[in-house]
Amino acid sequence: MVLKLLFLMLLFLNANSLSMPETFNGFLVHEEDYLKWLKHMGSFKHSLFQKAKNKFKPCLTMKVSSKPRSGEFPTLQKAINSLPVINNCRVVISISAGTYREKVEIPATMAYITLQGAGADKTIIEWGDTADRVENGRQLGTFGSATFAVNSPYFIAKDITFKNKAPLPPSGALGKQAVALRISADTAAFISCKFIGAQDTLYDHIGRHYFKKCYIEGSVDFIFGNGLSLYEDCHLHAVTTSFGALTAQKRQSFLEETGFSFVNCRITGSGALYLGRAWGNFSRVVFAYTYMDKIITPRGWYDWGRQEQRDDCIFWPVQVLRTRS
Repeated sequence: MVLKLLFLMLLFLNANSLSMPETFNGFLVHEEDYLKWLKHMGSFKHSLFQKAKNKFKPCLTMKVSSKPRSGEFPTLQKAINSLPVINNCRVVISISAGTYREKVEIPATMAYITLQGAGADKTIIEWGDTADRVENGRQLGTFGSATFAVNSPYFIAKDITFKNKAPLPPSGALGKQAVALRISADTAAFISCKFIGAQDTLYDHIGRHYFKKCYIEGSVDFIFGNGLSLYEDCHLHAVTTSFGALTAQKRQSFLEETGFSFVNCRITGSGALYLGRAWGNFSRVVFAYTYMDKIITPRGWYDWGRQEQRDDCIFWPVQVLRTRS
């Protein structure tokens, strides 16, 4: 299974870098590359891809604008709510420049949604929930704190910022997890997106995901979950004031085909940063051909003080470039 993760990593190293096409035809080519990735991942004994078809040509296009005209939606959630409860064709939602202060959730039955922003610095979706916020008599928890939650397969986002604007919590604070985006579905891609937060920024929950040329900012465990995901050409930026951790991968068994691969990425920021903490007993994270600033602790990884994590976790740096301290 480790070889599969490395093979996936090398597959993208040898592939031509994907451009950010401005024309619709170029966008189709880009999604065709994404579908090739899905097909490759489908060979890893996953069955969901068998249901997928080449649904990259949209059957419906919609527009969201902060200053909507006739036929346009004022919020992204209203656009999503207008779709059929069970959606099985590619829908492209274009989001114009602006800051959209809303909490968004895509239900599990609304597959094949593509979001196209005007640029990550121009199209921003933000909210500010934390895990300890009480709603309807119950705390939201980390899962419910997400500004943007995706529960449906075959989701694509491009040129958008997803932000949780909750303030940076003090060291050791409880209940301050604040997720910017949670992806809880299979076969998703994020291209040239930004994920901004502090503790628990990007919840890479479950499923197979591809992140290309993305910027991810946080303090503690700011990429976490149990997905099988490739991060390529991404910038990972720490904003911790003391000790922080980049990843917290939750693989619980040697039979699980999950893990995070970071290829041709950059790690910068402040504070002292662990590359990862072993959230699961069999956590698996690979960094390859990645630049690491001097903020990385010499120890590199944290095992939560548990022997099983030391014995069974896989943390693998390959051809890493580091600055001198």
